[in-house]
Amino acid sequence: MTTSLYDHAGGGQALLALAGAHHTRCLADPMLEHPFSHTTNHPEHVARLAAYWAEALGGPDDFSRGLGSQQAVVDMHCVEEDLTEMGRRFVACFVAAMDDAGLPDDAPFRAAMAAYMRWAVAQFTVPGVERPATDGVPRWTWDGLAAG
Repeated sequence: MTTSLYDHAGGGQALLALAGAHHTRCLADPMLEHPFSHTTNHPEHVARLAAYWAEALGGPDDFSRGLGSQQAVVDMHCVEEDLTEMGRRFVACFVAAMDDAGLPDDAPFRAAMAAYMRWAVAQFTVPGVERPATDGVPRWTWDGLAAG
């Protein structure tokens, strides 16, 4: 594919809708509700999440330029306990939220997006996972993690 996942999704507004739908689904999940209820204290959480995903999926670097850093994301989310089940539910919410947000439903796109989220979740929920050496937000393409 020559277009980025960001562009194929529909750009910034589509990712904002996805982040909002995902957040709503996480709040409705009994296992995810507690950790996600704390994010409601930050009024820009959904917009920041959308900007992060946009950058990761080939969109503008708004997150890195003014909203946060990859290191801050890692520091905030990494744990030393196995949260595999929580991660699985997080991914399921993400996959379902793509429908809620009206993202394209073609199989290659959905597969690439689900693969991204499975990879991203493993970075934070599985102790000892090797994280990419990057100062910026890791970029995900149709074929997986972009090279350095």
